[in-house]
Amino acid sequence: MTTPSPIKLAIVYYSTYGTNHAMAEAAAEAARATGAEVRVLKVPETAPQAVIDTQDAWKAQQERSADVPTATPADLEWADAYLFSSPTRFGGAASQVRAFIDTLGGLWGTGKLANKTFSAMTSAQNPNGGQETTLQTLYITAMHWGSIIVAPGYTDPAIFASGGNPYGASVTANGQPLSDEDRTTIAHQTRRLIEVTTKLKN
Repeated sequence: MTTPSPIKLAIVYYSTYGTNHAMAEAAAEAARATGAEVRVLKVPETAPQAVIDTQDAWKAQQERSADVPTATPADLEWADAYLFSSPTRFGGAASQVRAFIDTLGGLWGTGKLANKTFSAMTSAQNPNGGQETTLQTLYITAMHWGSIIVAPGYTDPAIFASGGNPYGASVTANGQPLSDEDRTTIAHQTRRLIEVTTKLKN
C-alpha cells in the first residue's frame, strides 16, 4: 500500500502593516504540523515605492517580508490547496491581490485552477469593516476557477471565540499581535482545508 503524498498548500497573502503576514505564518505552522508541504507567498507590490517610503510602518513590513518568495502562477499550478489572506479594502480584497489574480487567466483558461480547494482569511481595522464581503468575493473568484470552497463554517467552538465568522478567519487589525483566539481559528481553518483536500485527493 502506497503512502499518500503530502498535500501541497499555497498560502498567498498581501500585508501592508503585518497582520496578514502573521496570519499566513500561523496558517503555515498549522499546515506543516499536519505534514503538508507549504509555500508561504506574498503577492507582488503594486504601490509606488515612493508612497511606501512615506509610511514607516508600511516600509518596515516590506523589509520584514523581504525574504518571502513572491507568488507566481506556477505556484498555484503546483498546489493542491489555496489559502488566500488579504486586508479588506472598501469591502473587497486589496488591489495587490486582485492584480495578482488577474495574472492567472492562462491557468484558469486551461482548467489548471479547477478542482483545487480554496479558503480565505482577512483583516480590517474594525469588526464591521467589510471583512465578510471580502471573503465572499474571494470565494466568488474561486467559483469562476472551478475551485472547491472550504470555509470553516461553525465546525469548531474556536470560530465563536474569535468573533463567529463562518466564512474564514477575520482579524480586527489594531496594531496588536494576533490573539490566541485568532491563532486557534486560523489553525482550525487550515487543518480543515488540509483534511478536506486529503479526502478529495486520496
